[in-house]
Amino acid sequence: MSGWRRKAAGYAGATAAILVLWQLGALAIGSRALPGPVPALTAFATAFWSDLAPHLAVSTWRVVAATALGAVLAVPLGLVLGRSPRADAVAAPLIFLTYPIPKVVFLPVLLVLLGLGDASKIVLITLIVFFQLLVTARDAARAIPAGSVLSVRSLGAGRFDVFHHVVVPAALPDIFTALRIGTGTAVAVLFLAESIGGTTGLGYYIVDAWGRLAYDAMFAGILGMALLGVAIYELLEVAESRLCRWTRVER
Repeated sequence: MSGWRRKAAGYAGATAAILVLWQLGALAIGSRALPGPVPALTAFATAFWSDLAPHLAVSTWRVVAATALGAVLAVPLGLVLGRSPRADAVAAPLIFLTYPIPKVVFLPVLLVLLGLGDASKIVLITLIVFFQLLVTARDAARAIPAGSVLSVRSLGAGRFDVFHHVVVPAALPDIFTALRIGTGTAVAVLFLAESIGGTTGLGYYIVDAWGRLAYDAMFAGILGMALLGVAIYELLEVAESRLCRWTRVER
């Protein structure tokens, strides 16, 4: 069985198991707050084009824009810090003091300064993705064996060549791992940000349905957010498989 067929079969089996457990949970609890998969999927299909799709598009834009912005800012800086002891000595204390702070606590400040629209959500998610990628890229660049760099320099490679042919390829798998973890956190934080301020996005859609006791619609929004997270994760998997071919293991 080829790799993509094995993966598709695994997803199909996992989806079936989740649906069965979901149905059993709904029957065991017996509450309108937990509808079964059939009512939730029906509500999702019914509401998608008329109501849900615009909110999904807004949430997708916010996550993708923030992730891209965080990566553009963090990855080059992290690689430079990892390969420059002097720069790292200056920046490391600032990173270690600010990295542990939960960035979500800045949401009220961002809402006041930037409003209830896209900007406050994008900046918040960018902060989260930025620090995760910065620390990962820095540590990955620092962990490159000195022999790998010296062997390339012995062939006449300059600083840019070392970064292009050694540092970036060596750090890229770790960066993709941090991206997958970071985007998962970003989607969770996006729900919180959209549910507190604003009138658009899946977070608002879910909380609004909850307030109206429209539990089928609420689970339709939950399904939309789950699909958003899975889609981003899979896109990153595809990108990593194309850009990091040397890490692939055929089974």
